Amino acid sequence: MEKAIVLAASALGAGIAMIAGVGPGIGEGYAAGKACEAVGRQPEAKGAVTSTLILGCALAETTGLYGLIVALLLMFVNPFVGML
Repeated sequence: MEKAIVLAASALGAGIAMIAGVGPGIGEGYAAGKACEAVGRQPEAKGAVTSTLILGCALAETTGLYGLIVALLLMFVNPFVGML
């Protein structure tokens, strides 16, 4: 019975960890929109805006990847089953 509870809690935790994928999607979309506005206002600053956008999106995406790694670990490796 304890193993089933741990597996259920791990599946629930993996689902919650996947919510972390929502934040980067919203943030990157907002950043891309603001970058388009900035380039529209100052076309000569396109290079600086684009490089800053790419760096910011790469950093924002890491939070989603961390959530995915946690979810995969909870679903397939499941470190808590060995404790029972």
